[in-house]
Amino acid sequence: MVGIIDFNAGNITSLERALKYLHIPYVTSKKPEELSAADCDRFMFPGDGDDAYAMSQLKASGYDDFVRKQVADGRLLFGICVGSQIIFEHSEEGNTECLGLVKGNIRHFHSINPELKKQNLKVPHIGWNNISFENGGSPLLNGIKDDTDVYFVHSYVICPTDNTVVKASADYGIKVPAVIQSGNIFATQFHPEKSGIAGLKLLENFCKL
Repeated sequence: MVGIIDFNAGNITSLERALKYLHIPYVTSKKPEELSAADCDRFMFPGDGDDAYAMSQLKASGYDDFVRKQVADGRLLFGICVGSQIIFEHSEEGNTECLGLVKGNIRHFHSINPELKKQNLKVPHIGWNNISFENGGSPLLNGIKDDTDVYFVHSYVICPTDNTVVKASADYGIKVPAVIQSGNIFATQFHPEKSGIAGLKLLENFCKL
């Protein structure tokens, strides 16, 4: 059973629609105790918007400790967009301490490369961009071709301490880590639920791991 963590910062409806299309059973809740009672073996952690707001909502709901415990107990976690960022240690957005499940920080595009404006690359990075597999790829990418286009919406960039956790990246003036895998933690900076057939395949792959 897939548990969708709803912490008031996620694109929940699109993700639920994708799982229904794939005939994958799931339960969505704003309360950690409800997902515990559902006996989920894996969790999806979608988020849009602001890292600082997302962390405040996690703490208010108790989902911060819940997520840490589920990962420590060996259950699978899949972070999407903001959910892929706040699994790291710190975000420049609001100077926010995050969950610390994976070592690394989240930085603004312009903090990494101030020259992006001169390259006419707008931030946020919005739209379709191709991803290139790295470090042997990931089971998330099974059946998906290298150089496939997926849909991004973000202003901040994952900067892991250990670059081997990056399993695919995009090019947007800098290398943008797009798929992360660290132990039982998986994440995509892009939105698989908005990325057509490839995104559906990726969601299906996670649910079959």
